[in-house]
Amino acid sequence: MKKPVAISLSYLLCTVVLIGIGLVSRHIRFLPPEVGDALWAMTVFCAWKVLLPRLHVRTTAIITLLTAYLVELSQLIRTPWLVSFRATTIGHLLLGQGFQWTDLLAYTIGVALMGMASAHVCSRWRHDFT
Repeated sequence: MKKPVAISLSYLLCTVVLIGIGLVSRHIRFLPPEVGDALWAMTVFCAWKVLLPRLHVRTTAIITLLTAYLVELSQLIRTPWLVSFRATTIGHLLLGQGFQWTDLLAYTIGVALMGMASAHVCSRWRHDFT
């Protein structure tokens, strides 16, 4: 299996697992909602790596943060069609609802954690398979 395909499949699996953990985390009462926000950002990181497996980890982290920040800032836009979309389950999961500064911090922490984990795994991958 070629490296980019293996990388994409690994990140696809990670995306699916993170979605599951993120959904479950919303039902664990002692976890603050920011944990789910960090997991959402980690999922977005993995999704970007599925789409662009050759992208450097740092570049992926920057693109993920831009994506997350733009999604959060978009919550300040109150156009009727966007509010209606956010009222749906998929709209709420993808775009959230209600701007919060703490979400930006949670996204940053999630991306930092995923970036560090990804950099570690990628360095091991290069060491083991080159």
